[in-house]
Amino acid sequence: MSKSEKDRTKKIFKLLKNEYPEVEIALEFYNPFQLLIATILSAQCTDERVNVVTKDLFKKYKSPKDFFNVSNEELEKDIFSTGFYHQKAKSIKACCKELIDKHNGEVPADFEALIKLPGVGRKTASVIAGNAFGIPAIAVDTHVKRLSNLLGFIKSEDPEKIEFRLKELLPEKDWVASSHLLATHGRKICVARKPKCLECVLGDLCPSFEPAE
Repeated sequence: MSKSEKDRTKKIFKLLKNEYPEVEIALEFYNPFQLLIATILSAQCTDERVNVVTKDLFKKYKSPKDFFNVSNEELEKDIFSTGFYHQKAKSIKACCKELIDKHNGEVPADFEALIKLPGVGRKTASVIAGNAFGIPAIAVDTHVKRLSNLLGFIKSEDPEKIEFRLKELLPEKDWVASSHLLATHGRKICVARKPKCLECVLGDLCPSFEPAE
């Protein structure tokens, strides 16, 4: 990896930090367990919708035991509007059982332990590690994947390859924020269906820049 690649990446993220100085995770939570549930629900669903659902959900279910003891049908009804509710309910209940059986009902503050939980992959583990425990991690969602390719960091659809490439390009202290910066820019400017290239602060550094819209 050349110095020029790192320098260009540094410039891109400096511009994004200036553009979104208060950027943070969009999911609303008060503890690691709530973030775990919210992140499972966020698959194939907007963070805004998840926040609407969890506002009432977290009043009703306060612990892994609460989620585990409720019937599948009742839990599915409570999370219905996030989509894929059958699978999400199964994942949540299996994950909660594992927390009860192996972690005393607590979310482990360890990346390797997190990815072993049912229904938790690298992305979900990275979200929790970085945002609940301050462990350096990069969560690759659809926005991070798309923008990493458009900005020329990598040519790959493999989330794990993208994660490790970004970790090569960025210092550890910027890992967690990088996901939020790319996701925010992907929602506001670099929109999938019609990127607003003429409004983009990264125009001079982006190989996918389209001047005419």
